[in-house]
Amino acid sequence: MKTIIYMVRHGESPYNEGNERTRGLTPKGKSDIEKVTKLLIGEGIDMIISSPYTRAILSVEGLAEHFKLDIKVFEDLRERHFASDIIENAALMSSIRESFNDPNYTLPGGESNAACQQRAISVLKPVLKEHRGKKIAIGTHGLVMTLMMNHFDPAFGLEFLNQLKKPDIYKMQFEDLELEEVTRIWND
Repeated sequence: MKTIIYMVRHGESPYNEGNERTRGLTPKGKSDIEKVTKLLIGEGIDMIISSPYTRAILSVEGLAEHFKLDIKVFEDLRERHFASDIIENAALMSSIRESFNDPNYTLPGGESNAACQQRAISVLKPVLKEHRGKKIAIGTHGLVMTLMMNHFDPAFGLEFLNQLKKPDIYKMQFEDLELEEVTRIWND
């Protein structure tokens, strides 16, 4: 019995609006998410889950409305926390690279890739087990999405993360907890 997960990376989000949790989508992000909704309507989604961050929820909201489904929000699907202080982009990119070399690496006050992956997988595995044979859309973020996919196939690493778009959609086909196939659906 095949279970399908649709990883929906959020649309473009303004960095100067709100904080990590409350940032919404830019006008381009909203327009792109309308296209995401149209792309996924034909897939027959049975369940929608999301990170608690506004931009992730907004990225699957149209699907939820179309299918008349509630979005189940899981705190453990939030994006990886990088550091206790605001860090500049160059330091952030360096930290992300180092995190893929050493999954336990973290900046002071931050979270490691290993810890982020473990908490996200603690949500995804039970969803896969409890909803076998269903089609599930997940409103997510680039890094946590990459780490969830990496859990099932180590080919999904830094290079994969670096080529992701906002938004992006990956269809993952499972047989029980075995990842059988990954297909990119978003065609920017």
